[in-house]
Amino acid sequence: VQLQAFGGGLVQAGGSLRLSCAASGRTFSNNAIGWFRQAPGKEREFVAVISWRGGSTYYADSVKGRFTISRDNAKNMVYLQMDGLEPEDTAVYYCAAARGSHAAAARSSYQYWGQGTEVTVSS
Repeated sequence: VQLQAFGGGLVQAGGSLRLSCAASGRTFSNNAIGWFRQAPGKEREFVAVISWRGGSTYYADSVKGRFTISRDNAKNMVYLQMDGLEPEDTAVYYCAAARGSHAAAARSSYQYWGQGTEVTVSS
């Protein structure tokens, strides 16, 4: 069972990036998938989550209106479109599969974690 996040990079403030999360080893079509991030010296924090069918999405207040989470269960992929990036968005971003199918923000709700992808936003 493996989750792999990719698509990070260096971008100027105001720019956009699209992160992808690929699942392998099993299907996660019945699990909610979330994105978290961890900036240097800070705790890992919730960013966004999407329910197993994609009908429910939730965002941290800090990214609401700028980030969009989506999924393609046929491809076992989840995406995070990040627009209007700010230097404060600089962090390593992780995708994770929840134990259940409903969207959740608490880290304890997540069972599988992928390797992160680094996002750096320059001012």
